Amino acid sequence: MKKLNNQYIFIILFWTLYFLYEWLSVPSMSGEYRRYFISACVMVPTTFIAAILTVHVYFAKFYLKSRKRLFWIASMLTMFVLLMIRRLFYYYHTYPLYYPEGMLLPFFYVPKLIIDFVNMYLIVGLYSLIYFFRSYYEQQKLNATLQKEMIRSELELLKLQVHPHFIFNTLNNIYSFSIQQKPKAADLIHRLSSFLDYNLYQAKENTVPLINEIEYIQHYIELEKIRFGDRLDISINILSEIEHFYISPMLLLPLVENAFKHGAGKLQKDAWIRMDISMKRDILTVKIENNYAEQTTQSERPGIGLDNVKRRLEILYEGAHEISIMKESGTFLVVLKIKNGITA
Repeated sequence: MKKLNNQYIFIILFWTLYFLYEWLSVPSMSGEYRRYFISACVMVPTTFIAAILTVHVYFAKFYLKSRKRLFWIASMLTMFVLLMIRRLFYYYHTYPLYYPEGMLLPFFYVPKLIIDFVNMYLIVGLYSLIYFFRSYYEQQKLNATLQKEMIRSELELLKLQVHPHFIFNTLNNIYSFSIQQKPKAADLIHRLSSFLDYNLYQAKENTVPLINEIEYIQHYIELEKIRFGDRLDISINILSEIEHFYISPMLLLPLVENAFKHGAGKLQKDAWIRMDISMKRDILTVKIENNYAEQTTQSERPGIGLDNVKRRLEILYEGAHEISIMKESGTFLVVLKIKNGITA
C-alpha cells in the first residue's frame, strides 16, 4: 500500500510540474498566460496518456511478457492518434488565432508532425527514465531487506544449534541426583535454568557483553562436567580486562562444544580443555585447546560446531576476524581473533 501511494504521489507531482512548465515558462516572458494555459490543457493530457499507456500498460503487459510485436503495434497506433489530436488542436485553434500562416501548410505536414512527436516523446522518455530508476531503486531496497531477513533467519538457526541430547542428558543427570538426594541437584537446576534463559532471551540480541557469554559457557561446562567427573581437567583463563567488550551471542559455545565432543568425549581418562581469553587494542583473542585420542579422530571432521562459527563470522565480522585451526599430535587448537569489536 505504501509503495502504491508513493507511485501515485510521483505521478501527480511529475505531471503537475510538467503542466506548470507548459503553462508558465513562455508566458513569463510574453505574458500570454491564457493562450498557453489552453495549450497546456491539450499538450499535457496527450503526453500523459502516451506515457501511462507506454510504461504502465504496453511495456508491463506486452513487452515484459515477450509480446514485443504487440507492444510496438500498440505504441505506434497510440502515437498516431495522439499526434492527430495535437495536429487538430494546432490546425483549428492555434493557427487561426495566433499563426494564420500555418493554415497554408497541409494538415499532414511531416516536419511539424516530427517536431510534435519529438516534443511529446521526450517527456515520455523523461518520465520513463525517472519511473524505472525509482523502480530499480525500490527493488534494490527490497532485495537488501530480503537479504537482511534471510541473514537474520540464518543467524537465528545457527544460534539454535544447541544439541538436544545435551539438554536430555543433563535432565537425566539432574533426575538421578534428585533420586539420590544429592545437594548438587539444586545447583544443576539453577545452571540449566540460566543456560536456557540465555538461549531463549539474551541470545536474541545482536550483541551481548562478553562477560555474559563467558558466564553462559561456564554454566554449560558445569553441566557437562557431571558426566566426566575427575577424568576431565578444564580451565577458563581471562587474561585481560573484558568487561566493556560486546560480542554476538552464542558465538563461542560451538567451539567449546567441539572440544567436548571430539576431545573429552572420546577419552577414557586424562582429558583436558583450556580456554584463554585476552584483549589487546580492541582485538579479542580466544584460544581453545584440547587433547584428543588420535586413533579415533584422525578421519573425523571437527563437526558442525566449527562450520557454524565460521559461517556466523563471515556474516557478522566480514573482514574483521581471523580463525585458525591447528591439529598436532594429540592436541587440537582453535584461535579466534575478532577485530574492531563493539565496545560499550
